[in-house]
Amino acid sequence: MKDVISERVKKMVENSSWIRRMFEEAALLKKRYGEEEVFDFTLGNPVDEPPLVFKEALRLLTYNSTPGAHRYMPNHGFSETRAYVAERLKEETGLPFTEDHVVMTVGAAGGLNVVLKTILDPGDEVVVPVPYFVEFKFYTENHQGVMVPVETKEDFSLDLERIEEALSPRTRAVLINSPNNPTGAVYSEEELRGLAELLERASRKFQRTIYLVTDDTYIDFLYDGIKAVCTFKLYGPTVSVRSFSKCLFIPGERLGYVAVNPLYEGASTLMEGLILSNRILGFVNAPALMQRAVVYLGNYRFDPSDYQRRRDAIYHVLKEAGFEVTRPKGAFYIFPKSPIEDDVRFVREVQERFRILLVPGSGFGKPGYLRLSFCVSLDLIERARERFLSVGKAYGLI
Repeated sequence: MKDVISERVKKMVENSSWIRRMFEEAALLKKRYGEEEVFDFTLGNPVDEPPLVFKEALRLLTYNSTPGAHRYMPNHGFSETRAYVAERLKEETGLPFTEDHVVMTVGAAGGLNVVLKTILDPGDEVVVPVPYFVEFKFYTENHQGVMVPVETKEDFSLDLERIEEALSPRTRAVLINSPNNPTGAVYSEEELRGLAELLERASRKFQRTIYLVTDDTYIDFLYDGIKAVCTFKLYGPTVSVRSFSKCLFIPGERLGYVAVNPLYEGASTLMEGLILSNRILGFVNAPALMQRAVVYLGNYRFDPSDYQRRRDAIYHVLKEAGFEVTRPKGAFYIFPKSPIEDDVRFVREVQERFRILLVPGSGFGKPGYLRLSFCVSLDLIERARERFLSVGKAYGLI
């Protein structure tokens, strides 16, 4: 009896996330050598604690919950939570968002699956710039879609010519992630305006709506005074997927949302599909307690300045060690070139020789590169400096 699981899932398991694999190996190394002797830059799992305003909200809700607080809710989330999110979006964009443009989801991952379930028919294509968050391919295939990877430019900015060449009569969406995981790239208004224009042309040419799906998970992590670009104003069929996981440091609580452009003429129909997909995928609702808690945030806004200091610290360490690397403009990842062509081999070698844990770029569709997550303590980055210098010397970088 060999058929324990489907061939499709078996193949997915074999190609499953490098990120999780390295994270699990890091746990074993820490157990063997101790926390202080292992330098783990693998998982985007922030070491920071949630802000006091969030913890206070949980305390109040736990001890003063109203009757019915834990019962079923509308599938797209509590009205007051959606209204709160819509108000923040209205302040941010100046657009007429209401609660009827928001679906609360089980994190951004749940949100992306809800969106793709809603818009894809079997064989529909989703164009994704490379490198990309590894799960994008799995999410697309979950809903019988086909992911079409498209290379970016040397600095990881969008290559609009290549994207236009990749569009076809089967294209249903272009999925972008800015700030980007794994590179930290942030797409400029010029790039995004150009992308919107070519999507408008392609939609007319192929006589079908091509959505712009923006994974805005790291929208709060922007550095050097960079401001977020409002893609809603650039292109009607825009859907934004966001998360509270990173800005509140609550990734384990799985709370996110999907926002549909209020300027899009098909918004109400799209919302109906999203609400149904949220239910039938088995998510049903975003976590009730977390939904209620975010309403208490009031005017709280995340300050990225501490993360900018960590960005600067890891960037300077890598440059000092001789790595070829682009300074990230956002998120909390940095994506240097591997000193040797085989990035997987390099990751294995530095793990064994220097107890530094990284993720190979191959896991993000970009061999020859490495991803480091700097949502670690500044102290860890500073202590890792000597190890990275030793790596640079061992590989002839310095």
